[in-house]
Amino acid sequence: MKISGNTLRIGIAAAIIVGTIGWLAYSGYGANKSYYVTIAELGGMGDKAYHSQLRVEGFVQPGSIEHNGPHVDFVLNEFESHSPKAASGRLLKVTYKGSEPPPDTFKDDAQALAEGSYGRDGVFHASVLQAKCASKYAPAGPNQPNSSPAAAPNASPRASTAAPATSTAATPTVAN
Repeated sequence: MKISGNTLRIGIAAAIIVGTIGWLAYSGYGANKSYYVTIAELGGMGDKAYHSQLRVEGFVQPGSIEHNGPHVDFVLNEFESHSPKAASGRLLKVTYKGSEPPPDTFKDDAQALAEGSYGRDGVFHASVLQAKCASKYAPAGPNQPNSSPAAAPNASPRASTAAPATSTAATPTVAN
């Protein structure tokens, strides 16, 4: 059986399209892959640390932030400054040169995640910077102000002792 010219052309075009999609998927997967490492693990990676896209997390060392326009130099510590382990924590100098300014939550002792590459100069060169301030958004504990037993996660909504509000058409009630 002989294959017609149109069938051969369609087969070649389909093979080229499938091959191109496969190559783009393979090359895109490798380009967007980044390894999450701690500051301690970064030192033990050897030569691989200099050739990989990495994400490193730590706490911003108080007093280390130096702004230079949208670029920022700072030091990450693997422990918060008020932790007893902070003095023995490993430090990592980070230079951030991204397209956006650092986030508003990027402050002393903030938990930060820097994405970029580790240079042979011992400096982490970040192109993406994320920060959060865990203490600002943490729920209040049982011995802290603004905590109430009614706000407990296992509290039943029917456990409230407040009387139900009654309303008439002549006197509207306003809930506080």
